[in-house]
Amino acid sequence: MSQKRKPAASLSSVDRRAAELDTIAAVLPIDRRDELAELLTDQDVETLRHLVNEGMGDNTLRALTSDLAYLQAWSLASTGASLPWPAPEALLLKFVAHHLWDPNKRNTDPDHGMPVSVEQNLRAQRFLKSTGPHAPDTVRRRLASWSTLTRWRGLTGAFASPALKSAIRLAVRATPRPRKRKSAKAVTGDVLARLLETCGSDGLRDIRDRAILMVAFASGGRRRSEIAGLRKEQLTNEPPITTEDGTTLPSLAIHLGRTKTSGADHDEVVYLTGRPVEALNAWLEAARIDTGSVFRAIDRWGNVSKRTIDPQSVNDIVKQRAKLAGLEPGEFSAHGLRSGYLTEAANRGIPLPEAMEQSRHRSVQQASSYYNNATRRSGRASRML
Repeated sequence: MSQKRKPAASLSSVDRRAAELDTIAAVLPIDRRDELAELLTDQDVETLRHLVNEGMGDNTLRALTSDLAYLQAWSLASTGASLPWPAPEALLLKFVAHHLWDPNKRNTDPDHGMPVSVEQNLRAQRFLKSTGPHAPDTVRRRLASWSTLTRWRGLTGAFASPALKSAIRLAVRATPRPRKRKSAKAVTGDVLARLLETCGSDGLRDIRDRAILMVAFASGGRRRSEIAGLRKEQLTNEPPITTEDGTTLPSLAIHLGRTKTSGADHDEVVYLTGRPVEALNAWLEAARIDTGSVFRAIDRWGNVSKRTIDPQSVNDIVKQRAKLAGLEPGEFSAHGLRSGYLTEAANRGIPLPEAMEQSRHRSVQQASSYYNNATRRSGRASRML
C-alpha cells in the first residue's frame, strides 16, 4: 500500500517547496529532496528554514529533517492525515505502540505492534528497514525531535505526560534488547590496509574510495555525515612536517566547524599528514574539484556529479570494499572507521588524550571503552593461565 499522491493542482506548491529545500541544501544535504518536498508541508519547510537561520548544528538539522519526514510518513500511513500540531497524547501513545512491541506476542497476535498495512506502506517508501521493533533510543530520539519541532512552532505538546513516560518504560521493559555496537568490528590498521588494497590507482571510483577511507580514518574516524558533507573550502594547506629521519610530509587542516559534540561557536579542526593528504589531493586533481563538495557521486559512465554523496554512500563504500577484500561486509560499517581509529591508537600506545584531540570525542568514558577493549584482549589479566 503506497502513500496517496497529491493532485496535479498542488504540484506547483511541491515544486516551490523543493526549491526552498534547495536553498538550505548547503547546510542541510538531503538525498531525497524531491520526495520530501511532496511529503512535508509548507509549515514544515518554513520551520526547517527557521532552524537554519537560528544557527542550529548541521547534524542536528539532518536528524530533525529525517525524523520529521518519518513522522509525517507514519502519520499518513497510520491515520490517513498529515501530522497534527500539537499532537494529541493518543497519537503519541499510538506511535510508541507501533514501534516498541514484543516479537513473541506478535507471533500469537498479528494485531500487536505496527499494523501490517502501515508497515508495508513505510517499507515501500524506504522509511522502514528493520523487521522487528525499533530500538528504544530511536523512539526516544524521534519523540524528542517531535517535541522540539512542536516548541519551534510556539506550541506545547503532551511529551512530558505521565502516560507517555509510563508507556515507554513498560514497553522497553517488555522488549529487552542487547546493546550492539554500530559496527560489529572495528576497522583497525590491518583491516584498513586490506580495504585500500582493493582500490586501484587508475579509475575515478578507486581514487575516490581510497581518499574517503584514508581521510575518514586518519582524521580521527570522522562520522560519515562529516565525510559526505566535506567541502573544499574546509581544507587548508599547512606547512610540511619534517620527520626525525628528514622526510618531508604534506600537511593539511580540516575545519569541521560545529560538530555533534562541539559548542555552537567553536570551530573544530583536525589535521592530516602524509599519505592521506596525498590520497585526497589525488582525488581532487583527478575529479577536477576546485570548490564545493569534496566527495561526489560517480555515474556508470565515469562522470563526476556536482552534488555530494549522501552519508549512506560512505557506509556502502566500506561494505563494498570489505567484500572485495574477502571480508564479511555485514561485520563492517562506516562507524567501524571511528571505533577503529581509537582501537588502533590504543594498540600503538598513543595516549588517550592525544587520540581524543584528533577524534574530537568529548566523552572520556566513550573513547576509553575502545582502549579498554584493546588492552583487555592483550593485557596480563587475560593471560592468568
